[in-house]
Amino acid sequence: MNSASEDPLSRREFIRRAAAVTAGWGGVSAAAAPPSRRTATDLVPLGRTGLRCSRLGIGTGSHSGRVQCALGHEGFNRLLRHAYDRGVRFIDTAQSYRTHSWIQPAIKGLPRENLFLQTKISGNPEDPLRVMDQLRRELGTDYLDSLLIHCATTPDWDQSRRRAIDALAEARSRGWVRAGGVSCHSLPALKRAASLDWVRVNLVRLNPQGVLMDTPEPRWNAPSGARHVPPVVREVRRMQANGHGVIGMKIIGEGRFTDPDAREKSIRWVMKNRLADAVVIGFKSAAEVDEAIERINRALAEA
Repeated sequence: MNSASEDPLSRREFIRRAAAVTAGWGGVSAAAAPPSRRTATDLVPLGRTGLRCSRLGIGTGSHSGRVQCALGHEGFNRLLRHAYDRGVRFIDTAQSYRTHSWIQPAIKGLPRENLFLQTKISGNPEDPLRVMDQLRRELGTDYLDSLLIHCATTPDWDQSRRRAIDALAEARSRGWVRAGGVSCHSLPALKRAASLDWVRVNLVRLNPQGVLMDTPEPRWNAPSGARHVPPVVREVRRMQANGHGVIGMKIIGEGRFTDPDAREKSIRWVMKNRLADAVVIGFKSAAEVDEAIERINRALAEA
């Protein structure tokens, strides 16, 4: 109780002091709130395509899908559903993967608008438009979010696979495909992809260890004190400057990074350097999904 000589605390002053205490506990106004922390399951813009996908995607083609097929249909379904429940909304597949026809039953009942489906067309078929129609029907969808020319390796791949590329443009005009692009498996192919205006999505092999990479160098690790930019990174920066969406693959060296430190190193390198809008990892267990989410979240928080 105040003595007669003390002025009682005004309501305005009480509120001001209370607000100061609250701020000391970490409470801040909405206007001053820090930006949300980035996570593995954020829906992120894919270049300037106007599309969004989860930062982490689940790959279904480890060793052409043999790894995922070994789970059996029920195990494969559980794996995709677990990833979805954790917030992974991006599924990567391909015509040549044994799991392509497994995906439709695995995602049955999930809201189509919540999924980002990416597949790939192989070779340069006589009737590529028919194949593209087949791919979307096999996945049980009216449209594909991303359709890629699969496994480009030569510097003139856009000429040698012209039929498929022309059909991709037609598929987009029909509303079957929202964005087209390419999956590259050589540095010359990657350089060509970075320069092409029609390419909107690039699937790029990325890891700092140089394993299964589009580079002539056996390793990317520079000598002590040397400044070294891996050639793939130079092409990725060109893609980003041109508004292409960049999706990283082989982040775990197609399963070769059995040492947890190697997985940590690769994920940190990709996230810290912002080399990709999103990454796809071929999982074979729920534990691997959970680990990847944890590692990506930690890398993003420290980037």
